[in-house]
Amino acid sequence: MQSITVLGATGSIGASTLDVLARHPDRYRVHALSAHGRVDELAEACRRFKPARAVVGSADAAARLAQLLVGLDIQVDHGEAALCEIASTSDTDTVMAAIVGAAGLAPTLAAARAGKKVLLANKEALVMSGQLFMDAVREHHATLLPIDSEHNAIFQSLPATYARDPQRAGVAKILLTASGGPFLKRAVETLEAVTPDEACKHPNWVMGRKISVDSATMMNKGLEVIEAHWLFGAPAEQIEVVIHPQSVIHSMVSYTDGSVLAQLGNPDMRTPIAHALAFPERIASGVAQLDLTDMAALQFYKPDFERFPCLALAFDALRAGGTAPSLLNAANEVAVQSFLEREIGFRDIDRVIAQVMQDLPHGPASSIEAVLEQDALARQAAHAVIARLRG
Repeated sequence: MQSITVLGATGSIGASTLDVLARHPDRYRVHALSAHGRVDELAEACRRFKPARAVVGSADAAARLAQLLVGLDIQVDHGEAALCEIASTSDTDTVMAAIVGAAGLAPTLAAARAGKKVLLANKEALVMSGQLFMDAVREHHATLLPIDSEHNAIFQSLPATYARDPQRAGVAKILLTASGGPFLKRAVETLEAVTPDEACKHPNWVMGRKISVDSATMMNKGLEVIEAHWLFGAPAEQIEVVIHPQSVIHSMVSYTDGSVLAQLGNPDMRTPIAHALAFPERIASGVAQLDLTDMAALQFYKPDFERFPCLALAFDALRAGGTAPSLLNAANEVAVQSFLEREIGFRDIDRVIAQVMQDLPHGPASSIEAVLEQDALARQAAHAVIARLRG
């Protein structure tokens, strides 16, 4: 029986993970759950799965959670150190890394350094510190399985012996599919007026507000391009984004012999979660089987960088290397939050990011401290740009 720690248990990925785990009580037990501030939801999950430990973001949240769990033998803690501890303890075998944003970097890295089976849903571990993270996976013999539907699809479409060497495996291109989000067909000149609620109405996926906005700007796909580089060892020139509005083909691998292998399925995150949990076996996920006869058409488009400038910025950051992706990610987090709080407009998001990347020099991502220092500087710079935009 596998012992599981779920970091970010109350988010969309965490909730889907718990749904899959509940279907297989004979295979999995939950050792620890974490959430930042959604205490009531975490308490409900704790009552259902009875983990040994629960971790929240603050002392106040911990006190409230402890009150809600009176009578249950669950140790309640808070803070980054506690997150790193539940991610690396010998009491857990597998870590679902589903904390959104830079806050998930340290515990995800701790899990890799502890040699865990890491189910990676946190983009920032690779975007901010790709080389450091992949080095930790290799040096500590961790198992890394991608959870993003696109990267999981690529993983399934590559040879079982693939070792981050496209040339040796005969890989011509990694093809990342993208839905195009809610504004694929909306007139570009009207995007200035987009509201947060409009940006969060994804046509295919139910996600949190931050990642929904990232999908609307296609920054999520840009971050996935950077992730794909680190996961699969492919340079920017061998990674291509293809807009596929139906979200049925989750991604593809094009080979030098002309073959293209793809992974298909209904758009439900429980599929890649179940795949990674049981790998190399297969288990039921609760997702309905795909009926291809229901598909009227599958469409594919090249991305329009005028409509989606964030995608172009992400390719720029990947090519620049070093801490440039950290600057990109931090500026995006600040800009998206300001947009959600209605402090800036939708198209200001890419303007903030571009200005931060222009203003701040990037250096080598030689240590986690260097990465976090650049992250902090980028956040300060982004706030300054936003202040200027607000007049």
